[in-house]
Amino acid sequence: MARRKGEEDAAIKKVNNPNVVGLRAEVMEQGITDTLEVNYMPYAMSVIVSRAIPEIDGFKPSHRKLLYTMYKMGLLTGVRTKSANIVGQTMRLNPHGDSAIYETLVRLSRGYEALLKPFVDSKGNFGKVYSRDMAYAASRYTEAKLSAICGELFRDIDQDTVDFVDNYDGTMKEPTLLPTTFPNVLVSANTGIAVGMASQICGFNLSEVCQTAIDYINDPEHNIMSTLLAPDFPTGGELIYDSNEISEIYRTGRGSFKVRSRWRYIQKENLIEVYEIPYTTTVEAIMDKVAELIKLGKLREITDMRDETDLNGLKLAIDLKRGTDPEKLMLKLFKMTPLMDSFSCNFNILVAGMPRVMGIAEILDEWTAWRTDCVKRRTFHELTKKKEKLHLLKGLKKILLDIDKAIAIIRNTEEDAEVVPNLMIGFGIDEVQAEFVAEIKLRNINKEYILKRIQEKDALEKEIADLEDLLQSRRRIKAVIVEELKNVIKKYGEPRKTGIIYSDEVEHYNDEDHIEDYEVCFFLSREGYFKKITPLSLRMGGEQKYKEDDGPLVSFEGTNRDELLIFTDRQQCYKVKASDFEDTKASALGVYLPSHLGMDAGENVLYMLNPGDYKGSVLFVFENGKAARVPVSAYETKTNRRKLTGAYSDKSPLKAVIPFYEDIEVAAYSTEGRVIIFSTAMLSPKSTRDTQGVAVMTLKPKYKLKCAIPCSDTAIQNPSRYRVRNLPAAGSLLKEEDMEEKQISLL
Repeated sequence: MARRKGEEDAAIKKVNNPNVVGLRAEVMEQGITDTLEVNYMPYAMSVIVSRAIPEIDGFKPSHRKLLYTMYKMGLLTGVRTKSANIVGQTMRLNPHGDSAIYETLVRLSRGYEALLKPFVDSKGNFGKVYSRDMAYAASRYTEAKLSAICGELFRDIDQDTVDFVDNYDGTMKEPTLLPTTFPNVLVSANTGIAVGMASQICGFNLSEVCQTAIDYINDPEHNIMSTLLAPDFPTGGELIYDSNEISEIYRTGRGSFKVRSRWRYIQKENLIEVYEIPYTTTVEAIMDKVAELIKLGKLREITDMRDETDLNGLKLAIDLKRGTDPEKLMLKLFKMTPLMDSFSCNFNILVAGMPRVMGIAEILDEWTAWRTDCVKRRTFHELTKKKEKLHLLKGLKKILLDIDKAIAIIRNTEEDAEVVPNLMIGFGIDEVQAEFVAEIKLRNINKEYILKRIQEKDALEKEIADLEDLLQSRRRIKAVIVEELKNVIKKYGEPRKTGIIYSDEVEHYNDEDHIEDYEVCFFLSREGYFKKITPLSLRMGGEQKYKEDDGPLVSFEGTNRDELLIFTDRQQCYKVKASDFEDTKASALGVYLPSHLGMDAGENVLYMLNPGDYKGSVLFVFENGKAARVPVSAYETKTNRRKLTGAYSDKSPLKAVIPFYEDIEVAAYSTEGRVIIFSTAMLSPKSTRDTQGVAVMTLKPKYKLKCAIPCSDTAIQNPSRYRVRNLPAAGSLLKEEDMEEKQISLL
């Protein structure tokens, strides 16, 4: 405690120090643009360039560091080793915690099944990409080595094909890229979120990618869509093929497409087995959504759903109710659950340290240019080595012309250090050649050795000439790349895992087509209880049942396919489908709408109407004597929105809602006992739902508008007495013969 007190006192003194205060003021005066440039931009660029966005070889730095470490450990040809050992060795290149490195290893593994061509041959539990809860085992329990295809990643890496840089502490070198002999950037799916940008690359079939690259290299006008059919995913499924969508993705590098699950119907057990799901979802997400829909009563065809995934692979079992059509149910599940999901593409790739969103043709151009450079560098490295060897053999040839002279020079030289200079002087060769000659063993100075070296020199000269020609020939370099691609197809090509279904052949689920259509009667009570009753049940039933102090508010006929609008006292409108409610009886209380619709606390139902084809109008009459005429089409939405705010004006309490298709006469009553009858034609329709409307009834300060109902529903005997030609109007006092005991009101 004493130490903490002392530190606090020191801190206070430092703050009170004039020099420190001046320093603080200087820091606070730094402009935000300077702060962004000095502090934020380096971080942002580091995330973009060194972490989240893949490069032209198809790898992020974390992937590359891990695979190169395994390569240097001899795991390309050796036996598996513990994953913990790999993680520990990778820390020499990747300054991150062991968990982050191990997660990278897991994603690249065969067991996890996230890649079409896994780079890690794994043993043990590595989890599954299609499961959220299936956790992978700790690194001390699992083993791994490099897959055979990694030979194509590291081929000729020791022949100066790529640049090497120092690792983070300068103790060893690491490659900036891996010299992949095929366009791995298109084969391996990759996702990354950087600062201000992201990358989402879908995987393609290895054989299709390589064949497309071959055809595109040979013919830049090649139609890519003819060979690169569509994306391919390790989890399989069926891709909904829309040529316009795929063409847009191939052209721009952006777009989306849909993938749906594969399933089969087991008639004997009356169940559906789902055995392949979209790459972007998980088993748990699907089951959670199905359970939610069952709870909401939207999937009454399903009795149970189980995850029966085992060593044989993924399997979701869906038990069906008797009489359920499995085809129609799956169409419904595709629409309402992640059993069909979208994949959004964003082919953002680092090229020479700069992020670029590219289409397939651009990616192939960049990869071909980069691979061409790799081949040139490899050829130049090989050429340099052969030239060095030829240079040595040329020196040896001069020696072999007079071997006795060389032996005499060496024998007559007194000091060892003088042997090389004396040979250089005696035969006119340079120091490198002289060193090579001096190291030849005495036993090799024979006729056979001499003849072999001369033949080797002739062969080297031919090889050097061929390599020099290769370096100068763009056509020959392309042929080398094409030959390597053909070998990759031959050795590692596999059939597609994701099937292709053309969009015009796909049947889509339509709610209206699967909703039974029959006549019903709708009833809404003042407290918000809703009933849907068939005419037969209504005829057979007794009186309508209501809670104490409750009673009828609205009732009308319709069909089970109707959509209903529910207005509340919070200026909100809820859209519901009649088919979402179970048929009931008159003797039941019905469904309490505030709870069923999830209304706000204290929110109450005011009115319910059937919008039909959204062609009519709605008249809102307010307590302040104003009325607003709003087209029903204002409540029509193209999306599946179920709640509309600002359904009507909140400037005055609502007293009546009157729907109509053609202009009608409306009677408005005030608390003073006055009545006016006006035509809705006198009101202009308003485009906005929450309009305040116009004044229709002139009210004295202490009086309010009490209610409004269609004139045809009133007991008024002489409507001409109350009919007005201009608005607003004060109206006439209601006569006794025009009175009625039951006034319809929202109160």
